Amino acid sequence: MTIAYWCVLVAMFLPALWVSAAKSGGFDNAAPRESLAELDGWRRRADWAHRNALEAFAPFAAAVIIAHLLHGDQQTVDLLAMTFIGARLLHGVCYIADLATMRSLMWAIGMVCVVSLVLAGG
Repeated sequence: MTIAYWCVLVAMFLPALWVSAAKSGGFDNAAPRESLAELDGWRRRADWAHRNALEAFAPFAAAVIIAHLLHGDQQTVDLLAMTFIGARLLHGVCYIADLATMRSLMWAIGMVCVVSLVLAGG
């Protein structure tokens, strides 16, 4: 399995990392969406990071698969995938820490990696 494929596996669990932070300190599992909607402060931002990580996963996974199917240079594909993971980890940290400008920069880096992965196959 390539490093890029391992990165897809890591990306699958990023939403769980952020929602675990959101749920820390109390959570009503009988009404999870209502419980998350009532959060405030850094825990609310952790939930938002969770939601954004869910949205980012599908394009990233598709881009890695496309890059592999089109026989993109493996070192380039692996580097882009690792950069995506690093940017997305920092995105979540910046979200929770309320660093909006840095968070947006990390989001943009992640999206550049996704587009570059698709293009790496061509």
